[in-house]
Amino acid sequence: MEENCIRGCIIYQGYITVNEKHGRALFYWFFEAQSEPSNKPLLLWLNGGPGCSSIGFGAAVEIGPLLVNKNGQGLLFNTHSWNQEANLLFVESPVGVGFSYTNTSSDLTILEDHFVAEDTYNFLVNWLQRFPQFKSRDFFIAGESYAGHYIPQLAEFIFDRNQDTNKYSFINLKGFIVGNPESDDYYDYKGIVEYAWSHAVISDQHYEKAKQVCDFKQSRWSKKCFQVMDELFNEYSEIDIFNIYAPACRLNSTSTVTNNGPQSLTKVKNNYRMRILGGYDPCFSTYAEEYFNRVDVQSSFHANNIAWRGCNDSVFKTYNINVFSVLPIYTKLIKGGLKIWIYRYYLFLLLPLFNLRDSYSNIIVEHLHFFSSVSSINAPQIFSFGFLKRNTSIFYLRRIFHLIHRLESNGGAAI
Repeated sequence: MEENCIRGCIIYQGYITVNEKHGRALFYWFFEAQSEPSNKPLLLWLNGGPGCSSIGFGAAVEIGPLLVNKNGQGLLFNTHSWNQEANLLFVESPVGVGFSYTNTSSDLTILEDHFVAEDTYNFLVNWLQRFPQFKSRDFFIAGESYAGHYIPQLAEFIFDRNQDTNKYSFINLKGFIVGNPESDDYYDYKGIVEYAWSHAVISDQHYEKAKQVCDFKQSRWSKKCFQVMDELFNEYSEIDIFNIYAPACRLNSTSTVTNNGPQSLTKVKNNYRMRILGGYDPCFSTYAEEYFNRVDVQSSFHANNIAWRGCNDSVFKTYNINVFSVLPIYTKLIKGGLKIWIYRYYLFLLLPLFNLRDSYSNIIVEHLHFFSSVSSINAPQIFSFGFLKRNTSIFYLRRIFHLIHRLESNGGAAI
């Protein structure tokens, strides 16, 4: 369906079938660039979770031209939208997230990274058939959090199939951007413990115990490790785990304290990874749910009438996380000539700076390069430092939390 966007851009939204036999379809929201869309690249944005909506977060809260306002009453124009520079495509992935669906219920029990990469690849091939004017455009993928798994694996899927254009459709992939990406379990969990200790979230005794009982190089944690990590995350019950200096959202709560901590760790190793929207106004996830559950909104989207959620707990809890590191993919794609940007935020506990330095330094960092930060009255010192090697850039961002594009929208646009 086509609609007009404020300031002249064109909006499309709808479903793309990714598996006819199983009746799987992914929902998208697409915004043409505000000016000269025929000369701008195509950018696909993916949020993480796994199980969180790229429309509810990426489009309506972070980088899209239309942002949900407080209490979900309507949309506001975003003067720092990324569609000033690119044609923006947001997809709710995997099936079971947002408006995306499957007619085969067993699909929801076998969700994992390869499954998601293949479905998203099929989405892109079929979407480009619907919009052939974008087939030759430079194509980039961007996202954050668990999309740090989605994006490199999707990029590798496209890269591999582009080697056989007689059999597969060519997608003009040029590179990808990942923010606070989950990349390697060992470095990610190690960084979580070190960050919590260095910011006085846990005691010295707790830190020493975690180092003693947890071997994050193992795919299975010991019971003692589960216990000590569960205690660590419980320390975040009164603060926002995605921005340690932010207030908690207390909407619809009779308590003076809301649980901004992770989901229970008792079922599967990675079950804490549900995204909880945080930042300057930590209640935006609630506002987005109120907006996308409005009958008039779902009708105008021509979407299935469902109880829309920003993050699907069921997808999160049943998702089979069987890829523990995507770092080898970086090595492969860098050698293949793709451009890669990685940026990390200072205030985000789950994926702190510590693991950025450790995890990427051995494969892509050639030297530490200091450079001038982006600086203005409204966006002081966004870029603190960066690592540069070949086609790869890694940026450490100050004064930023997990959703950089919400609090520092002008800083996010500068990136």
